[in-house]
Amino acid sequence: MPTAIAVTSDDLVLPAPDRHTPGAALLHPPEQHDLESALAGTSALLERHGHLVALVPPWLPRATVQRLHTVRAILETDRIALLDIDLPPLGTALLARQLRQLSVCDFSPGVIASAARLLSHYIYAGALLGSVAKLDRVRVPVGLGAHARSWSPSAQFAVLAHPTPHLAKLGSGGGGRTGRGGSHGASHAAHGAGAAALPAGPDFATQLTFARGQLASDWVAAELAPAWQVQGVMENPLPAASPAWWGTPKLVEFAAGIPDLSVLYQLVASVRREQCRWCGLELIGDRCGFCAAPLTAPPPTAAAPASTGRSRP
Repeated sequence: MPTAIAVTSDDLVLPAPDRHTPGAALLHPPEQHDLESALAGTSALLERHGHLVALVPPWLPRATVQRLHTVRAILETDRIALLDIDLPPLGTALLARQLRQLSVCDFSPGVIASAARLLSHYIYAGALLGSVAKLDRVRVPVGLGAHARSWSPSAQFAVLAHPTPHLAKLGSGGGGRTGRGGSHGASHAAHGAGAAALPAGPDFATQLTFARGQLASDWVAAELAPAWQVQGVMENPLPAASPAWWGTPKLVEFAAGIPDLSVLYQLVASVRREQCRWCGLELIGDRCGFCAAPLTAPPPTAAAPASTGRSRP
């Protein structure tokens, strides 16, 4: 059986792109399953799949994260990878689907787990927002002018949170200039009431997934998708965590990523594989996804010079 890919909410499970992609395992939060049920369910997953890779974004409730670590500690197993992935909710769901696609390939569990960090760099996650008053906490710079304009009932802002923070106020018609490719290092603040430069899209083939909140707009599908030259557009229900993550329920969240399994496979297979010096699993990158050990040992701490026992003159 392929390595199990787990999420903590069923609204983070995007539809499979083909009949070969398995579903995601669901690790229920403490308010839904008691500890005994969580232990039994996780043990059954390990018995069936051998290894379990779970995405643990920082916006999860603390009790949910503590439950995941408690289960792993009680089971005393090194076959559970808890991956810290800093993506918005819909971007997290997209990454989980990519890992599900890769789980049926000939990659070892260690490579699949460490591939999550690599693939996250190729996910473009953002949202169309009706307010940016509470956006600072997701590390997207918001100027005073943008905060002031958030009070306008017709305000709309195009925001890219990953891979490079970018914020722009859309013009009165709900549109702006956008492009594909270009520099990823520029971050723009919203200013002026007219059309603004929108975030440059990915310079590789992607599919766009979007989810509607309480904002009535077709901008993502009608304008952003054609400008980014995506291969396809799919609508999905909005994850329950999205309004809190973006600071407003008035939003349309979107995430673009590589949909083609052959491209994902080549991307991961092109990276040199190493062996974890701690648990022995294969990995790519600089850190093991299962035991979190770095690829190379930290430099030894310089020893303090031994005392000679002689007093200074």
